[in-house]
Amino acid sequence: MNQNHPTLVSPETWLAARRELLHEEKELTARRERLAARRRALPWVKVTQPYTFDSPHGPVSLSDLFEGRSQLVVYHFMFGPGWGEGCKSCSFVADHLAATVVHLQARDVTFTAVSRAPLSEFTPFKQRLGWSFNWVSSHGNSFNFDYHVSFTEEEMSRGSVDYNYGRVAFPVEEAPGLSVFAKDAQGDVYHTYSTYSRGLEALIGTYTVLDLVPKGRNEDPEAPMSWVRYHDRYDQAAHAVATP
Repeated sequence: MNQNHPTLVSPETWLAARRELLHEEKELTARRERLAARRRALPWVKVTQPYTFDSPHGPVSLSDLFEGRSQLVVYHFMFGPGWGEGCKSCSFVADHLAATVVHLQARDVTFTAVSRAPLSEFTPFKQRLGWSFNWVSSHGNSFNFDYHVSFTEEEMSRGSVDYNYGRVAFPVEEAPGLSVFAKDAQGDVYHTYSTYSRGLEALIGTYTVLDLVPKGRNEDPEAPMSWVRYHDRYDQAAHAVATP
């Protein structure tokens, strides 16, 4: 369908087409539920590395990040040492996740963001964007490298890195991801799931809404998220476009 010249039909023809699409939507919903069940059934790996993170309240362990709950979701936020600002796309994701924290807590899930930059470097950025979720630094440990969201200079020099369960070329030393952990009654911690790259799109409610409208995401195929701004910078971007 051309957006400028849409196909026009009678209400009856539209309803028939909509019902046909609804059948496919229901099939997708059922398939998504089956996939979610398979995801939950994945085996677990015990975490034996004694990670210590810098938090606003002092040093904390991975176990401490659960805050008394049995499930932990970690967003690997791209903010490397010396960056000054976090990744725009990760900030876009964080805007969506920030609203889920209280609801996740009600379901025995704790959320935190982790970045490799020192705590002092991303705290002002967090305050600027108004986020209240927990955000800790892995600057002094190997957490980011072990979960394949940070890469050494040696890895980068080889032209490909271990990311999203394969060897791929990656343009910077930090990458986005999300990892899930569980804690048992004895206090042992287990890694249950991680997802990267486009696996993170499910976290972005804005995309869900854009997929419903006639123009869709309307992104540049070569740079799909180039339109994204920090949520306090959209007015500036609009002004720049409007100014001759």
